[in-house]
Amino acid sequence: MIHYTSPLLGFAAYSGTGKTTLLKQLIPQLRDAGMRVGVIKHAHHQVEFDRPGKDSYELRKAGAGRVLLATSRRWALMVDEAEEQEPSLPQLLERLGTSVLDLVLVEGFRHLAFPKIELHRTSLKKPLIFPEDSSVIAIASDARIEQETELPRLDLNAPLSIADFIREYCESYPARPSGFTSLP
Repeated sequence: MIHYTSPLLGFAAYSGTGKTTLLKQLIPQLRDAGMRVGVIKHAHHQVEFDRPGKDSYELRKAGAGRVLLATSRRWALMVDEAEEQEPSLPQLLERLGTSVLDLVLVEGFRHLAFPKIELHRTSLKKPLIFPEDSSVIAIASDARIEQETELPRLDLNAPLSIADFIREYCESYPARPSGFTSLP
């Protein structure tokens, strides 16, 4: 089990709902409130982080299993795994270095049980996630949700109020969460 102290909050939604768009709006709000925010984004497809012709790309393609690229303001570690396997959220949290963050936002890993806000866009005509996922702590929708729930309801089109909810959530977050489980 991974131990971390930063509040962790995911966003559960179907593709096309606007998870990344919302995160791009929330992060500046949270940063302006003095929070140090990290993000883990899980992609279901292969992504190339580097490009041909760059030294780090050429060194990795020459066989270096790990290349750390560093400048005076940022660094990136590129790791080629020997075998293709999905990373686990606890592994990624460990690599992120959560001890220097006030909050970790997660886009992806929807099927793990950890605190999440469900994002629901009615035009997509997708089912609600919260009835099957007890780790959803709030619902942000672009329209009224008819299904009964005691979960807080947020306006998907009001990122400032969602940021306020997240700040309140962080203030009440337990110091050491118990871990992660897969949802049935």
